[in-house]
Amino acid sequence: MSISITLQTRCAGVCELCGAEPAVIEITVSPKDESTENQVAICTVCETALANADEKNHWQCLSGSIWSTEPAVQALSYRILYGIRDESWAAEILDSGAADESVINWAMKAYEVADVHQDAYGNVLANGDNVILTQALKIKGTSFSAPKGTQVRSIHLVHDNTEQIEGKINGTMIVILTKFVKKG
Repeated sequence: MSISITLQTRCAGVCELCGAEPAVIEITVSPKDESTENQVAICTVCETALANADEKNHWQCLSGSIWSTEPAVQALSYRILYGIRDESWAAEILDSGAADESVINWAMKAYEVADVHQDAYGNVLANGDNVILTQALKIKGTSFSAPKGTQVRSIHLVHDNTEQIEGKINGTMIVILTKFVKKG
């Protein structure tokens, strides 16, 4: 991919990560869109290092780019260094950087794992799915129990806990542990 004129002007033709080689590739720092302010101009050496996890020592050059005035360059630098933070020099560079909270959050998006709710058999659950209880459950706060095999229609996922779903049994909305249901 070639570099846009705007990005070429911003980087003055030099890699925004290492600062040593001519910039020839533009990459977008996910999960942002492909506008210039979300892109970084890099060289072929940095591109190779991005693709090869064994090239850790190359990234010592990020001690300069972590201080860039461009948020995309800071975010990508932080993301790379965070991935190799077990190297003492990388941890030191991370500690010395003064990236804004929003830049750090942007960088860390690459390490977020999406909430995945799974039933007792490993099937992925989604809002609106129907499930079947795999064992009898005594429903706290009510005078009834739900026998094994009870169908719960149109469940809702509990956003901050992948081990819980919500559903109605006998007209009462309850929280059910995913380990006690199977997708049905």
